[in-house]
Amino acid sequence: MKLVLEDWVEGERDRIVATLCDWLRIPSISAHPDRAADVRRSADFTAALLAGAGMEHVEVLETAAGAGLPSVYADHLHAGPDAPTVLVYGHHDVQPVDPLEEWASPPFDPVLVDGELRGRGAIDDKGQTLFQIEAVRGLLAGGGMPVNVKFLVEGEEEVGSPNFERLLEAERERLGCDVVVVSDTDMWAPDVPSVCVGMRGLIAYGVALRTAKADLHSGLFGGAVPNPSHLIARIVAALHDADRRVTVPGFYDGVRPLTDAEEASMATIPMDEDAWREMAGVRRLEGEAGRSVLERIWTRPTCDVVGIAVGYAGAGVKTIVPAQGRFTVTFRLVPDQDPDVVGAAFEAWVRDQVPEGVDVEVTRMGGVAPALTPVDHPAMAGLCRAVERVWGKAPLFTRIGGSGPEEALGRILAAPVLYLGVALPDDRFHAPNERMVMDQFWKGLLAAGELFGELATP
Repeated sequence: MKLVLEDWVEGERDRIVATLCDWLRIPSISAHPDRAADVRRSADFTAALLAGAGMEHVEVLETAAGAGLPSVYADHLHAGPDAPTVLVYGHHDVQPVDPLEEWASPPFDPVLVDGELRGRGAIDDKGQTLFQIEAVRGLLAGGGMPVNVKFLVEGEEEVGSPNFERLLEAERERLGCDVVVVSDTDMWAPDVPSVCVGMRGLIAYGVALRTAKADLHSGLFGGAVPNPSHLIARIVAALHDADRRVTVPGFYDGVRPLTDAEEASMATIPMDEDAWREMAGVRRLEGEAGRSVLERIWTRPTCDVVGIAVGYAGAGVKTIVPAQGRFTVTFRLVPDQDPDVVGAAFEAWVRDQVPEGVDVEVTRMGGVAPALTPVDHPAMAGLCRAVERVWGKAPLFTRIGGSGPEEALGRILAAPVLYLGVALPDDRFHAPNERMVMDQFWKGLLAAGELFGELATP
């Protein structure tokens, strides 16, 4: 059976690859204030892409007054009042590129090598957004869209979407839809298609300690004054018990247990722990006792210290007792954990760990709630049929350990969220040498075309 966009894609491959390369050359790093102009340039590029594909009412949207990092909206609403409306979500901002020396080629000078396009943003998320845009272009070129379609391409996802929920609230009426489609997720393997049904939530905190007005001579003062290095080490170590469970009081109270169907689906995933460990580049696996690797990365909440800065770590020795230090911690959350409840518990826990006479500042740095789409939703069945038609076998159900604004999209727009992502676990998103395997890209484009048709069918 021929796929609806199969012939069209064959004639457009070179143009599409060139377009993606042009987009990847824009260093739209939302985490770097000095790249704000590049994020805006990427938004303008996105708007031009959407307009060129045949979308209408294209507009660059400010996420919040003075915040920068704009999003882009567009729509094409000619399928008729009885046709469903699909909102496609993606993001055009990208991660920082450090460490630069580990890139085999410049991160913003994309190269096509051995069937993979390498460059920052190739998979996360410009490449995956582009195959959705090109699917719409192809359908419009072939006679029209079977559904009404809207696009919302965010500009601050990689910094935790701090203003995005306010944007959704402000634009709720314009963004109204029957289903949200997200292409910012992955598949288990090229020959094991899968669809994501949920994403973990996230909250992040910065904790700063000050013990003195200035650094002190370790010979004159060491052993008689508090040392923030030691305090931070004790606090970080105390976050987990011997079974590697998080010790923040009440942390697991809201965790929803898996259903029998979810456990059965997870058991079908062909998990090779040795291969997964090798792919991760580590020599041992560890985590919450009594839980499998898939449980740990998909369905269990976690706490990770992602950075510590204290004292002197340059060449040689500087004999001081540091006056201050800080660490950053992230929590990945699962249904039905409340970010505000978990966050308040952590803040109280930290303050209890700090002795009298030491100043502590706890700063929350954004957060998103976990998202979950029921596997028995009718729209999910349409997604599975579309994927099976392209990959030749029925997809498995997975979850994603990462986080994004999907919960807010589903909640505010009152619509189910479908995940059509084609990234592979070793595509090095957020790391040097990020890539898009182009065979996955072309299949994603074809599957997007099939999905629009499936969603048009009652």
